Amino acid sequence: LARHNTWGFVATRAARGKIQGMPFGNCLLLSDGPINNSTGIPFFYVTPKDNTVTDLLKNPMASLTLPEADGNFCRKNVIDPEDPRCARLTLMGQMVTVPPEEVEFAKQAVFSRHPVVRKWPRSYEWFFMKMNIEHVWLQSW
Repeated sequence: LARHNTWGFVATRAARGKIQGMPFGNCLLLSDGPINNSTGIPFFYVTPKDNTVTDLLKNPMASLTLPEADGNFCRKNVIDPEDPRCARLTLMGQMVTVPPEEVEFAKQAVFSRHPVVRKWPRSYEWFFMKMNIEHVWLQSW
């Protein structure tokens, strides 16, 4: 699931305004490596203008859910992605800024799977984050 998903649902704890402390979620593009070098570690290209990133910079703990929505089993059997027979992987851990020595790999990982992000406005101050996985939960019935 980490290899084949190009997006996931990231849940954080809100760090702003009237929703401070409440659960908050958002779908983000991701990649676990270039197509020929999958690592299982999710990398993200993010902007501090995104509320999810604001939350993560104040509290890096998050969960990332990767559905089998694009997987062969659900598509082949014409099963709704929310059907319990379609697997779901939830990774939990800390979201951290990618250190300088890993930025080139993160760039290759994300840009190879999402070439359009190269055209996103530079004024949004994009940078790379990754999840340091601490727990794994797999629903696979």
